[in-house]
Amino acid sequence: MAQISNNNEFKQRLSPSLGTTKAKEVDKEEALQMEAEALAKMQKERVVVGNRQNIDVYSHSWPIPQNAQSYRKQDHDLMVFPESDAKKKVDDKLNAIDIEKLSHAELEKLLLEDNFESSKPPTLPATPVLSPSFSAQFYASPTVQRGQWTLGLPRPTCTVPSIYTGTSYSKQVGILQNGFHPGISAYPSSKPIYLSLPERSQYISYALPATSAFHPQGSLPMYHPTLTPEMAKVFDKIASTSEFLKNGRSSTDLEMPGAKSAVSLPVSENSSDISKFDWLDLDPLSKPKVDSMDILCTVEDKFSCSKVVEDPWDAVLQEEKSPGKCLLENKVCGKGISGTTVTRSQSLNIRTAQLAKLQGQNSQTDSGTSSLPVAEKLLKHGDGQGQDREQAAFCNAIAKLRTKFLYDDSDTNSGFVLSPVMLQRNNNGESSSIKISIEIEGFQQPVTFTCDASSPVELIIMQALCWVHDDLNNVDIGSYILKVCGQEEVLQNKHSVGSHEYIQNCQKWDTDIKLQLLTRNVICTDLTRTEDDDKTPVDLTKYLYHVDKLFRENIQSHSLEELLEAYHNQADMLLKNENKLKTVDQLIKAVRKICHALDGIETPAVTAAVKKLRRAVNLPRSKSPEVVITSEDSGKNTVGPLQSENPLQTSIHQLTSAVYSLLQLHLNSCSGPPLNTPDTKRITKDARTATEHLQFTIYAAHGIPNGWVSTYEKYYFVCSLTHNGRDLFKPVQSKKVGTYKNFFYLIKWDELIIFPIQISQLPLESILCLTLFGILNQNGGSSPDSNKQRKGPETLGQVSLPLFDFRRMLTFGTKLLHLWTPSTNLVPGVAHKKGNLMEKLVLQVDFPSLPFDIIYKIPPAADSTTHHSVETLEKDTRERLLSIISKEGSFGLSRKDKAFLWEKRHYCHIVPKSLPKVLASAPNWDLTNLPEIYLLLQEWPPLPPLTALELLDSNFADQEVRTRAVEWIEAISDDELVDFLPQFVQALKHEIYLDNSLVRFLLARALGNIRVAHYLYWLLKDTLYDVKHGVRYEHILGAFLSVCGKKLREELEKQSRFVQILGMVAEKVKQASGSSRQACSYFSSNAVPLKIALVNADPLGEEINVMFKVGEDLRQDMLALQMIKIMDKIWLQEGLDLRMVIFKCLSTGRDRGMVELVPASDTLRKIQVEYGVTGSFKDKPLAEWLRKYNPTEEEYEKASENFIYSCAGCCVATYVLGICDRHNDNIMLRSTGHMFHIDFGKFLGHAQMIGSFKRDRAPFVLTSDMAYVINGGEKPTIRFQLFVDLCCQAYNLIRKQANLFLNLLSLMLSSGLPELTGIQDLKYVQDALQPQTTDAEATIFFTRLIESSLGSVATKFNFFIHNLAQLRFSGLPSNDEPILSFSPKTYSLKQDGRIKEVSVFTYHKRYNPDKYYIYVVRVLREGHSEPTFIFRTFDEFQEFHNKLSILFPLWKLPGFPNKMVLGRTHIKDVAAKRKIELNSYIQSLMNASTDVAECDLVYTFFHPLLRDEKAEGIDGIARCADIGPSSPTSGKVGGEVKLSISYRNNTLFIMVMHIKDLVTDDGADPNPYVKTYLLPDIHKTSKRKTKISRKTRNPTFNEMLVYSGYSKDTLKQRELQLSVLSAESLRENFFLGGVTLALKDFNLNKETVKWYRLAAAPYL
Repeated sequence: MAQISNNNEFKQRLSPSLGTTKAKEVDKEEALQMEAEALAKMQKERVVVGNRQNIDVYSHSWPIPQNAQSYRKQDHDLMVFPESDAKKKVDDKLNAIDIEKLSHAELEKLLLEDNFESSKPPTLPATPVLSPSFSAQFYASPTVQRGQWTLGLPRPTCTVPSIYTGTSYSKQVGILQNGFHPGISAYPSSKPIYLSLPERSQYISYALPATSAFHPQGSLPMYHPTLTPEMAKVFDKIASTSEFLKNGRSSTDLEMPGAKSAVSLPVSENSSDISKFDWLDLDPLSKPKVDSMDILCTVEDKFSCSKVVEDPWDAVLQEEKSPGKCLLENKVCGKGISGTTVTRSQSLNIRTAQLAKLQGQNSQTDSGTSSLPVAEKLLKHGDGQGQDREQAAFCNAIAKLRTKFLYDDSDTNSGFVLSPVMLQRNNNGESSSIKISIEIEGFQQPVTFTCDASSPVELIIMQALCWVHDDLNNVDIGSYILKVCGQEEVLQNKHSVGSHEYIQNCQKWDTDIKLQLLTRNVICTDLTRTEDDDKTPVDLTKYLYHVDKLFRENIQSHSLEELLEAYHNQADMLLKNENKLKTVDQLIKAVRKICHALDGIETPAVTAAVKKLRRAVNLPRSKSPEVVITSEDSGKNTVGPLQSENPLQTSIHQLTSAVYSLLQLHLNSCSGPPLNTPDTKRITKDARTATEHLQFTIYAAHGIPNGWVSTYEKYYFVCSLTHNGRDLFKPVQSKKVGTYKNFFYLIKWDELIIFPIQISQLPLESILCLTLFGILNQNGGSSPDSNKQRKGPETLGQVSLPLFDFRRMLTFGTKLLHLWTPSTNLVPGVAHKKGNLMEKLVLQVDFPSLPFDIIYKIPPAADSTTHHSVETLEKDTRERLLSIISKEGSFGLSRKDKAFLWEKRHYCHIVPKSLPKVLASAPNWDLTNLPEIYLLLQEWPPLPPLTALELLDSNFADQEVRTRAVEWIEAISDDELVDFLPQFVQALKHEIYLDNSLVRFLLARALGNIRVAHYLYWLLKDTLYDVKHGVRYEHILGAFLSVCGKKLREELEKQSRFVQILGMVAEKVKQASGSSRQACSYFSSNAVPLKIALVNADPLGEEINVMFKVGEDLRQDMLALQMIKIMDKIWLQEGLDLRMVIFKCLSTGRDRGMVELVPASDTLRKIQVEYGVTGSFKDKPLAEWLRKYNPTEEEYEKASENFIYSCAGCCVATYVLGICDRHNDNIMLRSTGHMFHIDFGKFLGHAQMIGSFKRDRAPFVLTSDMAYVINGGEKPTIRFQLFVDLCCQAYNLIRKQANLFLNLLSLMLSSGLPELTGIQDLKYVQDALQPQTTDAEATIFFTRLIESSLGSVATKFNFFIHNLAQLRFSGLPSNDEPILSFSPKTYSLKQDGRIKEVSVFTYHKRYNPDKYYIYVVRVLREGHSEPTFIFRTFDEFQEFHNKLSILFPLWKLPGFPNKMVLGRTHIKDVAAKRKIELNSYIQSLMNASTDVAECDLVYTFFHPLLRDEKAEGIDGIARCADIGPSSPTSGKVGGEVKLSISYRNNTLFIMVMHIKDLVTDDGADPNPYVKTYLLPDIHKTSKRKTKISRKTRNPTFNEMLVYSGYSKDTLKQRELQLSVLSAESLRENFFLGGVTLALKDFNLNKETVKWYRLAAAPYL
């Protein structure tokens, strides 16, 4: 038979030769008759011969198991038909032959006779052979099911792996000339078996290479072949004949092109212990029966593998040839060509086997239609059961980890959820009391009592048991627990009752604390692990069946089996069918389907074989048995007249070989080297001595989407070599190529890429990153975007590969890398079916295969002492070093700073948190610097867990660094871990290998705490959609589900199914029309989220209300809420309770998730629109809404206090995180006064844009209606000062943890959030936190932010616009609704009277708090002798004009002054100019048509408001011409001022913070400001003053007055004079009080903050 090798040098068993007659079935009687005739012929011509010498010679190349004889328990007949009595007759005939007396000549004559030849059965359809991992003498039990066993497959140029574990043994076999393999059990089949399982196999053929070993499993029965000792003698005789000795040369002895060296194969020492032919069953119909065979061997047997022997019958029966001619047959093109003469193997309808010698290694080839060697392995992998070495090592590590958490350990396997605890500081110094209500079985009413919040839970249990037992001496207190009513969680007995978050939330909401007393054996423990769970094997894919996957799944075994079966059927049909032109198309289609199933990969060998097949079909039929064959693959032309197969069959053989080479390549890429591949004794080389440059070949990208062909003209790769997130060398760009089309579109480079960096310089964690770019088609004809030709290259996908594997071995060989790219036909907001979200490209990359393995050996730490005292450094050097290491985070370190820090690294241990900065400053991480880095790790003081978290970032890829970081993080509690779990899950992306200390840490915590396990499950499930790391997260999730226990796993599956149902319902509701949604409860927003009320399984609990969203990514909301929760915990731990509302949010999949609904709460919009569409411009709605739900004065004061504290927290949190798109529909207020924000779709300063303008112009939301609640009215009070102080205090506390927030956000950079993608987003948070400023400076900074937000009209206008959008406002409102934002109602000519004259009278400068100008308009009406004066700002004039334009679009209105001016807006010159322009505008307007001049909008604008009627307005205008400035008052003086006095760097800092309770003579609110001097000061050069605060008795300044260049001695001789004055516009400023402070009384070495009473002191 022919041997065909493709370009990949992977050989397959070929199809049989074309027969002249059609195959037909042979029944049992005919077979018995033929066998009897053959044996009778042999007996008749029997001759005694004694030549045994050749047997000894042959035994050296023939594989013989060492202990085979010991396993024979019975002899088997030649033919096995239990129901036939012919068996006995055949045995008698066989036994009658005296083989010893038969000469060689007589035996040859006997075998070559035509009569014997005619007894062969007819040729049957081609039948495949099984795996190279199975010997023909072993048959699997029929109970084995498909997909439950895996067969090894040799890689090109590599060894053939065996997948069975156990004691290895080998069987050495020889190879006879014409391809009959000793492993074949010969019997025909009525139908081909393409992927049959072992129990269905009719025969098995394989050849093991020298480096492979067979490892039988204990559960796999092995059976003896059907072969008698008499037949063995026949075979021995055949082996010694001259024909066999002449033609029976092993094909391994032949020279093949491309084979550089031969592999010396070991020979069994006891090779003569068993007959050479004990593997052969000559009977064509005999089939071993499982129930009648004995087990041949056990797992303790050991064999060695060697050369494969082909069919001895071919050697005997082949026509006479010269040795040279035989040699030439096997050397043509490296392919063995067998003759067309009918051979014994053909007579038995058995496909022949040939040995493939590939680059010095042997691999077994299969028949042309055999699929099992590849398909069985791929079938296993497709079912998720195949594992490579790394996955197996990971499974073993997780299984070992599970042994530390046994099922009978109640501490780690309690079965219930523990209520989280959080310690907080109590600054009051007094322990608070709480009221507890406990449900006890047998009591109709709960037991209620008051206890101390600091009391341990065990004490509370004892107090409750006192109601049940009179004597507690015999009561086991530890057997009781307190369960939270309505929740499946229990309090932790070792902690104080007040430290539990449930208790703290009850105190926050002022709700009853309801608990239930239970014993441990009564509480529900449905989630405990069992003994069976501890014995369950770790399987990475078994429990992922309910998980939706973003990516296309691996090839399904049944699908591959069907495709291969269809291919072989078409091949057989082509050989038999006369009309070959039609049949060949079907065969090529079958090949195309196989390539499509293998990710669209089409190798050059497949392409060439298809072309050759088409040519062969078109060739005329040749009667000559000799053909000329040219080697196309190797480029060498070896021509000669050969006895050959039909050209068509040769082409099919070549195509089959190419298909199986593709299967092998894909298999090796998918699963990697099989687990039980014996470790070859290859030469290893230390990476430190490897001077070779890194190089690889980018061959092609397969599976190109069809849409790319018309969109992109050229493609290229950018190859980068990275470590620690930075490039090790300048990226290398490939050449630019276009697309090719054979079966599919592909991009072919075939380009060698060389990095000019030696392997010795590569860190262990080096990553090769390949990014594919597409150059847009310049024609752009098929693209709807006409501007595409002007765009630059587009990024199409990216894939990364570690250069060293988990065994620290440098990668080699061909790799198929999966490069994922978003599908081109995705529709935003529409749910997508499973598997169609991402398209997969396959990139073929070839790495050099060196004759040795390059191993990376981790160097030991350096031997030296690292700690040095910083005091030994010079002063300047010391100060610079301390300045660098005291900075928050590693951001912004210059190269000089890093070089300096690394040079002085031995002095940095005094600040332990500086370790990340020091490591980030290392010049490189190659083998020369690692000893120093590891020495630092060994001797560095332990870091706090949250500080060590930074070492898990992408900037630290080194395994030793990350392992040490995890060791330090081990100190974190489970409750604290839950708060930071999203960052830990994201940090898994930065791990190089699957098995690492971080994943073991997370799984260990999940095994010991159900809350951690539950949250970890949903986080892992959500990350499966990650393009680059989704497969890794699948493995981790699979490991988690394997070890978490059956009960918890079933509970999680229930939750997943429930979420899936909600998702389908939400999608239907969202797509439905408004009328058809009536049956559902939903929110009227763009996402149309469902409002769901869940029934509580606990009868003592209340229903649970949630909102389910589809179409929105909730991961950003999760992150924002996580940051706010962490801020709240920081404040609580510092004793600052800002009464924040923390609700839960969980992303359950791509663009969907659940949000907890806070009860008894409404949006500000809903509250404000109760007062009309302009309710957002009014001050009282919030206060009146709170008073409605808190009617008593005590309740309202409590609600107001909650509002002050929670509003302060919201202001700080939203500013630091840059929460944008703030409108009154995503700010909510609870009836208890707690304010909170929702919907965090915009953050980190990414503001909502309206055109080119930002919608969010204020730093945060703080409106006048909020200030009304804070102040308790319209006027500023001391409560607003409390609000400012709370904001500043909270802001400074967060600033101290700036590094923590920067690290947490940095770890989320790889999460794929659209608004958290790079350093620029982290820069926003860093700038917002002002890490380099002092607390006093930060206080001033945030105070200015408060003033800016409170004075922003844009926020109110934003609210107003949102009200209009929500109420679908169109046209102008009715009379009962305001027509202008600053007017409460609409007025008309009929109500106010006709306007006779109107003009802009003057303008005034105002402060609110910033300076602005207001214009005084004089209005005279008919019937009135005195004019009225109204006050309007320029913005109000602008609003008036805009609404006139809307109301009268067809009228030509007078031109309005331009709002944009050059330079400053609020200056006197601009105001004077605008006064003239506005006056002209009004005159033109009033002289226009009566339809315009007398409309309601005009009369509403000129209607006096409440502010116009104040004395300062009307009376001031009337008196301005007659009354001069008054003298300073010397009346009542009162109030206090709060100052902060500090001194540093020869500078005195006076911060004026607050003033309270100011007094005036006339009772009017003053306009206070502060002025200071340092006395004595004759020339008044030390004058400093603050801004003016308008109309308040309780102003807040928070302004710093600075005196530079004063020494302490000088200041001790000075006095600070502070005066408070009121600024008046129409009279002289008057004195409100003052204080004089002698600076000698102050300790200037520290800050002094104190209130000082104001007195009637003299002032300058």
